[in-house]
Amino acid sequence: MAKEKNIEEQKDPQQGDLTEVSGEPESGKKTAGGRLQWIIIAAVPVICAGFGFGLGRLIGHPTATDAADSTGQAPPTQAQLVKADGAEKDSQKGWYFDLEPVVANLNEPGATRYVRVALTLEISNELDQKKTTAFLQENAPLLKNLLTIYLASQTIEDMRGDRNLRRIQLEILDNFNEKFFPNGAPQIKQVLLKEFAIQ
Repeated sequence: MAKEKNIEEQKDPQQGDLTEVSGEPESGKKTAGGRLQWIIIAAVPVICAGFGFGLGRLIGHPTATDAADSTGQAPPTQAQLVKADGAEKDSQKGWYFDLEPVVANLNEPGATRYVRVALTLEISNELDQKKTTAFLQENAPLLKNLLTIYLASQTIEDMRGDRNLRRIQLEILDNFNEKFFPNGAPQIKQVLLKEFAIQ
């Protein structure tokens, strides 16, 4: 019995009983620490999502200053490229702009396959041909870069058949219009395949 008293006396008074050590509240009340954990668990995804959205807005979308050419001038807006004369425009017809051929390695593991593509863009007749041609020639490296990156993400199976070729045309069309005419109506009406060879 004397030993039991010694053991009880050696017990640390700060430990408390088992229910306090295990973190269970004595009387069923929620502790402030428990609420704080749930608040943190709920707040972390919201904060991360907000940060990701903000970062995506900063990095993912080009601004007018991002697209400035080497002279430091911003590219012309769609309104500046529109024809200056008040003549009636035939919305059914457009004019054409040829891109130089692009060669890209396909996304084929274990094999070196590539595609060579030459495109012709049908441009809306609403845009002045001289100004827009100059604008597209200045931005031809960007057009080729977009096209090369897009093609490099495709596999041979993604490019076989007329259905896939039509899908590719539409995706390239959407990419070009989104990049060069983001705030207005799409001005590139069609992407025509002048050359399409896979090797």
